[in-house]
Amino acid sequence: MLKKLSCLGFILVLSCISTSRAEEIVKSASKSQPMIINGDNVEYSADAQEVIASGNVEIISGDTKLTCQKLTVNTQTKEGIASGHARLEDKKGIVEGEKLIYNFQTKTGSIIDAQFRANPFFGKARRVDKEGDKEIVAHYGYATTCSFDRPHYRISSKQINIIPQEKIQTKDDYLYLGPVPLMYLSRFNQTFEKPLMHVSVLPGKRKDWGPYLLSEWRYNIKDNIYARMYLDYRNKLGWAEGLGLNYTKTAIGSGDFKFYYSKESPSTVPAGHPTSYQRYLLRLRHKWDIDNQTNFIAEVYKISDEKRKYDDQANILKDYFYREYEKDSEPLTYALFHHSFTYSSIDFLAQKRINHWYDQLDKLPEIKYTLPSIKLGDTPFYFENYTTFTSFNKKAATAPASPDDLTVTRLDTVNKISIPTRIAFLRVSPFVKVQETVYDKSATGSSLPARSIFYAGADISTKFYRTFNIQTNVFGLDLNGLRHIITPTIGYSYNPEPTVSANKLLQIDGVDLLASSNAATLQLSNKLQTKRKDAEGKEVSVDFVDFLISTTYAFSPRVVYGVSPVILNNNSVIYSADPANKNKLTGAAFSDILFKWKLLPYSWLRIEGDATYKRSRIPGEVYYENFNHFSTVNYDVNFDFAPERSFGIGQRYQRKGQSQITTSFQWRINPKWKFSIYERYNLKAFTDTSIWPNDVVDQGSLEQQFTLTRNLHCWDVDFTFDIRENNGSTIYIVFRLKAFPENEFNINQSYKEPKSGSQ
Repeated sequence: MLKKLSCLGFILVLSCISTSRAEEIVKSASKSQPMIINGDNVEYSADAQEVIASGNVEIISGDTKLTCQKLTVNTQTKEGIASGHARLEDKKGIVEGEKLIYNFQTKTGSIIDAQFRANPFFGKARRVDKEGDKEIVAHYGYATTCSFDRPHYRISSKQINIIPQEKIQTKDDYLYLGPVPLMYLSRFNQTFEKPLMHVSVLPGKRKDWGPYLLSEWRYNIKDNIYARMYLDYRNKLGWAEGLGLNYTKTAIGSGDFKFYYSKESPSTVPAGHPTSYQRYLLRLRHKWDIDNQTNFIAEVYKISDEKRKYDDQANILKDYFYREYEKDSEPLTYALFHHSFTYSSIDFLAQKRINHWYDQLDKLPEIKYTLPSIKLGDTPFYFENYTTFTSFNKKAATAPASPDDLTVTRLDTVNKISIPTRIAFLRVSPFVKVQETVYDKSATGSSLPARSIFYAGADISTKFYRTFNIQTNVFGLDLNGLRHIITPTIGYSYNPEPTVSANKLLQIDGVDLLASSNAATLQLSNKLQTKRKDAEGKEVSVDFVDFLISTTYAFSPRVVYGVSPVILNNNSVIYSADPANKNKLTGAAFSDILFKWKLLPYSWLRIEGDATYKRSRIPGEVYYENFNHFSTVNYDVNFDFAPERSFGIGQRYQRKGQSQITTSFQWRINPKWKFSIYERYNLKAFTDTSIWPNDVVDQGSLEQQFTLTRNLHCWDVDFTFDIRENNGSTIYIVFRLKAFPENEFNINQSYKEPKSGSQ
């Protein structure tokens, strides 16, 4: 029996059609997802239990869509055979070819002479198997991120396994550039979570290295573990090699390991120096989230550098991994265990200096208990506690021993009780606090009684605001209502002289510097808010003006002798190295005034910065002979005209130090070309001990970088010319896959501006 359907649409429920009775079809439709079949001609055979469709056939089942010219579907096996430009599409990708066998229930099937797309990959194969909802397997074909019929590059393989948006795995591969085979790869394993190139090669030239070639080879051991091998050549220094290992989501957490070794053989050797140096860096970083309340973090940095015997500024981290050195010039070696209780937490820290030239403290151990503010039962009182026990040890970075060497054990506990309340329009929180500190010895090695400090004070704040019904676009400001918010805050604290003065203690940190204090901290926040539409067209609140000013007023500041060489202003106490200033009263005064601002006048313009106005002065001290001036000013201005068209400028000013201008400009000239410039310019000479002790940085350009980017369809190629003070010039040519923009060498500089128009 064959029934020919005159309609173009036919709803078929595969799980229930074992009879021609329409009522059973309709009854079962609610229990299983229907499949909609459209075609020029649709026929149903109850005897063969098949649906046959031809001419512009389209089948929709859930999120799966199949189109072809001819289709036969067996309602018992749920298997269909499609031919004539068969195309299968779902949210995971597209597979198409001349003939397709597909099971709509298991979502598995095969297509012959197939093309496929599983974002971001394109490919062709003799046969493609769809293994359920997730995986696509291509046999005897290729994969590429180039969408052209004749791709610029491709990986040809006997078998390609793709899990869209997760990973691609191949084996027995050849890498082609156009029609030319470049290399053989035994296997290729690319996870999208860590989208990094398997082979990276960076040539260049630097003043202190000469011509060089840096290479990195990456190999996936498992989906969550991959290794890196480094093999580098520097013409003036010789060969260097290394090994890295990254692991994620293991039973004991995630982390990375790196070992880098160089037997450096300089081409020019000063008199009395050896012809080679052994230098290596070992780094291990690990994090383990044991459960929702417990975690463990550890870092180990071990540096061995024979070159330091002849140059005490030599450091393999600085010489070979300068960007890492910039972030942290003296990385710590430590292990930290943290556990959170319902209302509190505890931390166990073991910190050890293993690079002897670092100026670091040993903390073996440090135990810290933290109880944030918690309400005491039904009372109006809130209680908080911070307790720290630490065993400190510090030795001189180089022999002989120095007066800064120390070994001391300290127990410090702070208990605070407050009563947050409201008085009229004010939020008031008066408090009392007691700090007890126990030392095992004094600065001279003798025993000490426990030091006690009693504090009393209050925090007072309020908020005033007014709303203005302003709707205007004058000067393009796009103001949709305006609200002005003023938030003044005053924090007052008083404590008498501690029972043990600071000059009797070994000086480690601010805890040991505490002295009498009688001061108020003043802060004033001004905000202007309006509503604007975001990128999605939704109306959001924007702080288009945000200005904050703060300072401290000391009612009876005085100078305390005994802390050298660092001079600090601790509210109402100024520490001096001059014995003549001991306990000298300086009179009531404001401390430094701090400014911070952020302006968003337009969606394409952002201005922000901060400044410090110096108010502190110690009579007779050369350190503060100049005052009532701005000691630091930092600002950033960013113009974001359009995608890939922006300009940014910023300045870092220190009155007694640097004054640097940083600019960045990038401009998309047309779809094929983009140009960018980065420049760092020093406005005045200064001595920068943070980079190189007693090293004078001259006025003038510190770095210039010019980059021209060419769009090559699936690739971007950067031509970069970099000029750095004391490092000469470097030329880079970098190819980057658009599908994996993270796969670029870390040589490009950019002005680190925030996104314009955002909060």
